[in-house]
Amino acid sequence: MDTCLGIVFIGVLLLAAIAISGLRIANEYERAVVFRLGRLRGLKGPGLYWLIPLGIETQRKVDLRTNTVDVERQETITKDSVTIKVNAVLWFKIMDPVKAVVDVANYYAATYQIALTSMRNIIGQHQLDEILRERDQISKILQEVVDKATDPWGIKVEMVEMKDVELPEGMQRAMAQEAQAAREKRARLIKADAEFEASKKLAEASAVMAANPFSLELRRMQMITEVGAEQNTTTIVMMPSEFVSMAGSLAEKFSQQTPKEK
Repeated sequence: MDTCLGIVFIGVLLLAAIAISGLRIANEYERAVVFRLGRLRGLKGPGLYWLIPLGIETQRKVDLRTNTVDVERQETITKDSVTIKVNAVLWFKIMDPVKAVVDVANYYAATYQIALTSMRNIIGQHQLDEILRERDQISKILQEVVDKATDPWGIKVEMVEMKDVELPEGMQRAMAQEAQAAREKRARLIKADAEFEASKKLAEASAVMAANPFSLELRRMQMITEVGAEQNTTTIVMMPSEFVSMAGSLAEKFSQQTPKEK
């Protein structure tokens, strides 16, 4: 009798141990895709749940948090036949754990490869100037392409960001020379505009002085005052315009006299 009770007690303990071994815990950001004898049974979690032990039910946990993937630097050719190296960062998360486990063998590797090939194709459809100038727009196009490709796997691509675009040294020098030439062109245009404005102002000032000769004398007196204020050692004597005009007239009259008159 005691032997039978002992066997029963051991059997109960064994069954309890087997039952307890089927307990599982999933964190808030995890879900367990459960299979029973190889067939899909559904999702479990988060929290405490129970699986039929002894391998009858198995699980595969999936992390629902956003994953960050570094897309390695790739050498590719643009539409205008320039070889560049580009790398990017990809953010994605699992929206349907069942599809991510059942429909694709390795969702992480598959998403990475889709991003890699899509980046090459999209860069090949754009010229170098577009890639450098419209990087945000190209990143958005890349995000839409990758998201559409991974949607059947229950994966949502949240964002794709192109990090660096590395150009050949010869192309860098050519772009630097082009930028310098553009800056010189702008500087010359600005200088020409300034000279044009200055010439207009000088023409207006000369017209005013020609209409009012006393303004010219006032300007000469102002210049003498400015020169004296600077404490220069050189002295400049300004002659009135009437003296200059009279001297010019006398010189012209003297040059027209004949040798006998002289």
